[in-house]
Amino acid sequence: MLIDEVIIKVKAGNGGNGAVAFNKNLMELGPAGGNGGTGGNVFVEGSSDLTLLNQFRFKKEIVAENGGDGRQQFVDGSRGKDVIVKVPVGTVLHNLDTGEDLEVLQIGEKICIARCGQGGKGNFLFRSSTNTTPKESQPGKPGESFTFKFELKYIADVGLIGLPNVGKSSLLNELTSAKTKVANYHFTTLEPNLGVYYDLILADLPGLIEGASEGKGLGIKFLKHVERTRILFHLVSAQSDDVVGDYKTVRNELKRYNKELIKKQEYVFLSKSDEVSESEVEKKLKQLKKSKVVAIPLSILQEKSIIAVKNILATTQREKTA
Repeated sequence: MLIDEVIIKVKAGNGGNGAVAFNKNLMELGPAGGNGGTGGNVFVEGSSDLTLLNQFRFKKEIVAENGGDGRQQFVDGSRGKDVIVKVPVGTVLHNLDTGEDLEVLQIGEKICIARCGQGGKGNFLFRSSTNTTPKESQPGKPGESFTFKFELKYIADVGLIGLPNVGKSSLLNELTSAKTKVANYHFTTLEPNLGVYYDLILADLPGLIEGASEGKGLGIKFLKHVERTRILFHLVSAQSDDVVGDYKTVRNELKRYNKELIKKQEYVFLSKSDEVSESEVEKKLKQLKKSKVVAIPLSILQEKSIIAVKNILATTQREKTA
């Protein structure tokens, strides 16, 4: 199971307390309390591993080490160790306490999400001409503490979209080494699946229904992953009685969720074209064309059809590396 959304608590380390101590060396009187150590920070770092949010399935808290307390004879407390949490590239970090959003967009990118508390001063730093034996010290400051929602939004080159059971998983399996579940009923794909075609990342995005932008079916769980795909492969089943209506249903949900989604480059495929007659395929291609939708017949059983898809992917690959 791929986890793409978690809520966790993050706590940076507290600063250590300053010490009250006096010099024990003979003939060397005076304050000798050390300062408290600084606490540890909490960082997130981008990684190519898209399964990294699974580490939070049961672990719901990240805590950095506190700074050590100051000691006698001018010995400062140790610095608390930082915590570096690796998350998938494409993760949005929602700070639920401040409302601030951060994004991890590159492999190796490191972002501090909770800053440490500073250590307190020891009594040595409180000495003065009028107070040569101060018994005063400073407590360490607390580290920042926040509640975050980590939300993964895939950065895929090609997103496969369409109503449930239109053949997206079958196409992904045919093009890549992905082994996604395939069956003839709605919502076979309950979470996005990924495959790699040469250097292109393909995402089989869960099928949606009318009202998905309002949370029906798989709702937002599907739509949020479309936002960062570069190109859309929109599959419409040749077995449908209303191919134009099916196409518009998906497009309308994209528009309702985010108007920018319908501006993405899109290729439309009339999938499962081997399961209806040639005349039926031509009829439905014409229906789509009347609505100004140019579709390409698609069957994973026909080599010519798959070659057409691969040619589009080859062009996409060239544009990506240009």
